[in-house]
Amino acid sequence: MKKLPLIALLPLVLVLSGCLEVEQHPAWIDGKYAGKKDPRHYQTLFHNDKLSWSAAIINRNNQQNEYNRANP
Repeated sequence: MKKLPLIALLPLVLVLSGCLEVEQHPAWIDGKYAGKKDPRHYQTLFHNDKLSWSAAIINRNNQQNEYNRANP
């Protein structure tokens, strides 16, 4: 007899589970994003020098390359 109230309560739980969704999209005003702009890595760490940022990334990737680190 206890199964009947639980089965009757199941559709109500399923319907109410979708009511708790929160809007997760950014606010758009006049077709533009209204939040703050995030600076790029080369702007903050390398004083807006893309070439030195690119060289640092390439150097880091070469240091992580197992073919370059292993003995031939």
